[in-house]
Amino acid sequence: MTNGMADLFRRLTAGVHVIGVADGATKNAFTASSVMQVSFDPLLVAIAINPAHASYRILQRGRAFSINVLLSDQQTLAAHFGTQSGRTIDKLSSTPWKTGRSGAPILPDALAYFDCQAIGDIEAGDHRLVTGSVIDGAVLSPEAQPLIYAATEDLDRSAQLYAKSFNESK
Repeated sequence: MTNGMADLFRRLTAGVHVIGVADGATKNAFTASSVMQVSFDPLLVAIAINPAHASYRILQRGRAFSINVLLSDQQTLAAHFGTQSGRTIDKLSSTPWKTGRSGAPILPDALAYFDCQAIGDIEAGDHRLVTGSVIDGAVLSPEAQPLIYAATEDLDRSAQLYAKSFNESK
């Protein structure tokens, strides 16, 4: 049985990204679709992150993050970073990565990346909205297509988080 609310929100067009975070030598990464540009001048982006996740503590301390735009055929990579906890596994140990200018991990096999310094962090319901100044970035696969959130079905297991309707609770 499908969850109508989850189906509705999956229609919000969004890409799938791996967000790398760093605090010195401590690094982690997670999958996210709640990513957006918020300003042209200066170049600012925002990501939503669950404050209970290990990556949030690293981001709070180090203020460095990267947004790695996944290719349309990288759903397995999205699952790798999105279905395991950084508290129990080093998710970066089995994936090629390099260190960006901010110190955050960059995935060289991604479609593109944005390297960022966090400049703001506000409460947004059960998540935090972190804004960042883009200090570097590149398109790595100019002819490729991005992985779209709607194509991942329930990869992030979010269907269970939505209420069944606007008039009901979970």
